[in-house]
Amino acid sequence: MNRLFVVNKPIFVSSNNYMYHIKRKYGTKKVGFSGTLDPFATGCLIVATGTFTKLFQFLQKSPKVYKATMWLGVQSSSFDIENIVAINDTKELEISKIKKVFKNFAREHSYYPPKYSAKKINGKKAYELARENKEVNLKKITTTVYDIKILHYNHPFLSFEISVSEGGYIRSLAQIIANELNTKATLSSLQRISEGKFKYNNEEALNPYEHLKISKNIFLDNYENINLGKKLKVEQFKNKNDGVYLVESDKFYAIIEIKNNIVKYKLNNLPKEWK
Repeated sequence: MNRLFVVNKPIFVSSNNYMYHIKRKYGTKKVGFSGTLDPFATGCLIVATGTFTKLFQFLQKSPKVYKATMWLGVQSSSFDIENIVAINDTKELEISKIKKVFKNFAREHSYYPPKYSAKKINGKKAYELARENKEVNLKKITTTVYDIKILHYNHPFLSFEISVSEGGYIRSLAQIIANELNTKATLSSLQRISEGKFKYNNEEALNPYEHLKISKNIFLDNYENINLGKKLKVEQFKNKNDGVYLVESDKFYAIIEIKNNIVKYKLNNLPKEWK
């Protein structure tokens, strides 16, 4: 079975463990997902089965939109409610101060990912090292915040919606917000609403070829060359410029790369059927 769809991951289940449920539900062994959600986070998780698991790297998954709630006065080693170390009373903030911080927050931010994250250090996940009380040295990453807005503020809970580039950590961005508000905070809830055009809709099957971030190219020669995986030449394509392209033959789809007048297959024999 080849299928691409969006699931609504529940709270306190890892993205990886939730795949066991998907395998049982759809009666298939080959299942994968893109864009790990933290166990305490819920919402949009892109899932594929069969051959379509190979397409994750080519999907348009940005921007990513989240709804989050900050619990002011609370400190956590993981920046969420799973590893709380202190709960303190804190004064209610002036809404004008919050609005000022949010108004200037849509920009690039460089920061360290949470040590409780799936980032790898020498082949081992950061959260595994953190749980073993070992040193976690992560490199800074950069995330673009495209938009952010306050949803409501009922002290000590501040809820907001945020749109970010791929690879962003909302837990860490919430720490930046807290610092700019001169307070301590952790996330008490996090829901991913969408990734690009991907949204949860009862796990309906999606056409993966409508969600790719690559352009189409036209093959001008005999389709059998692609069907049989034969060596291809730049002259056989309408668009001869360097780039990665989706190409349709009479039987399959292929993804090829043109670089320095050389054509290479990245994927071939991709099925046209997707339901």
